[in-house]
Amino acid sequence: RKAIFITGAGSGIGQATAHYFAERGWFVGLADIQPQSLDTTIASLQVGQYSRHVMDVRDRDQWAIALRDFHSASGGQFDVLFNNAGIGTGGQFADMPASEADRLIAINFNGVVNGVIMALPYLRETKGLILNTGSASGFYGTAGLALYSATKFAVRGLTEGLNVEFAKYGVKVCSLMPGFIDTPLLDHVTGDSNETASQKLRSSGIEISPVANVAE
Repeated sequence: RKAIFITGAGSGIGQATAHYFAERGWFVGLADIQPQSLDTTIASLQVGQYSRHVMDVRDRDQWAIALRDFHSASGGQFDVLFNNAGIGTGGQFADMPASEADRLIAINFNGVVNGVIMALPYLRETKGLILNTGSASGFYGTAGLALYSATKFAVRGLTEGLNVEFAKYGVKVCSLMPGFIDTPLLDHVTGDSNETASQKLRSSGIEISPVANVAE
């Protein structure tokens, strides 16, 4: 059976994707920085369907351990890396602490780069696929999400360039570029109104898609 390794598997798109592939007989490697979130994802899975990895995508040593353990648990199969982990920090750029800006870049972009670096040797063996989660914000800069948009532009550029570079290995690199999805990323408060991003979008008449649609 085929195997997929998913970062950010504890919630949102990652969780929905894990369930989608597990239901279709795939072995799923579940990675997230939050142990409790992973346990929520695992609750509906069967023993032998998954491996569990508590890890921080910013740390390449943790990547190395997680991928080694996943590869062993899957019986040496590794077909897809789903580089999905990310955060959605928003607000005015001038108001964002420098430490939070660094964290956003480190998770949303450097985390993706780390995944590619660490998974490529495995995927060259299987002629596999790297799937990176981008965003519609990677097509146009979004006020109030400027730095988030920048990280998704970066993911999109990396994806497009590597898809050409890795063709010689038989490895494909693609990105998801969804619009607004009903995930915890939209739960952050924006501006002075104390409204969450989700509330503001809905009140503006903007459609927010169910997360299961993205997994499919």
